Amino acid sequence: MTRMTLHGPTMGTRWSLRCDAEVSLDAPALQRDLAAAVEQVDRQMSPFKPDSDLSRLNRAAPDRWVDLPEQILQVLAHALEVSRLSGGAFDPAVGALVDAWGFGAARDAPDAAAIQAAAQAAARPAHRWLELDLGAGRVCKRAPLQLDLCGIAKGYAVDRMAAVLPRHGVAHALAALDGELRACGTQADGQAWSVALESPQAGRRAAHGVIELADLAVATSGDYRRWFELGAARVSHTMDARRAAPVNHAVASVTVLATDCISADAWATALLVAGPAEGLALAQRVGLEALFLLRRGAALVEVGLGRFAR
Repeated sequence: MTRMTLHGPTMGTRWSLRCDAEVSLDAPALQRDLAAAVEQVDRQMSPFKPDSDLSRLNRAAPDRWVDLPEQILQVLAHALEVSRLSGGAFDPAVGALVDAWGFGAARDAPDAAAIQAAAQAAARPAHRWLELDLGAGRVCKRAPLQLDLCGIAKGYAVDRMAAVLPRHGVAHALAALDGELRACGTQADGQAWSVALESPQAGRRAAHGVIELADLAVATSGDYRRWFELGAARVSHTMDARRAAPVNHAVASVTVLATDCISADAWATALLVAGPAEGLALAQRVGLEALFLLRRGAALVEVGLGRFAR
């Protein structure tokens, strides 16, 4: 066995894979297949690519069925389920809000008129206004909706990376894309993979703690990586469609464990949007293992469930 690390660019960040594999592993072939897997997700689900399947769906008129590939249909189905279970805390129909506040493809600064228009449309959650026909491979918007899958697509991309590994005989690996990771098995010596939990500090990277993963995925959502100052307020890139505004509360970050990374990613976003009290109640109701980091003045307070409980 040999330890190997592969990586490449995607979605404005980088994917990586650390694995313990036989020395006979065809590393260039594995690199190509991993890059193709994440590129397929980006090509279908990027809100920044005008020719993506997501952009095509966003341009479609209401009440018109749109044929889509199987992968984006799977992600949309999962997104709608989390949207329903979370009462709209996770809502893929936040694309107009994301653009209006300057975090999307349309503009790089807030636009008051666009914010007002997006706020009026925000009362239409995707789980009520988006219809999926999985058997026929098609989707229909029952109202004008602009979808954004950034809160779930990276987790799905990590799962697609994990699906590549058995074809290459890799049973011990840690796949990662930004703050989403999935451990496939353990390290070759039987030890779990050690993963640092990032401290939610703007402008610097530091570890808040370490968790160990074996056949488990983890994702973290926070307000400290993409934001800007508007007067005395800090505006986060994560949108709360129910308030038609950016997230603004004491939760600095939420980390979620799940068996797959698509679930960890979506639920971390949902709990961040839900906030401290509602988010904790939601995590308990759904049965999630989650760690909330709450700002209390200059300090961070941990509130955890499952293996994060103290």
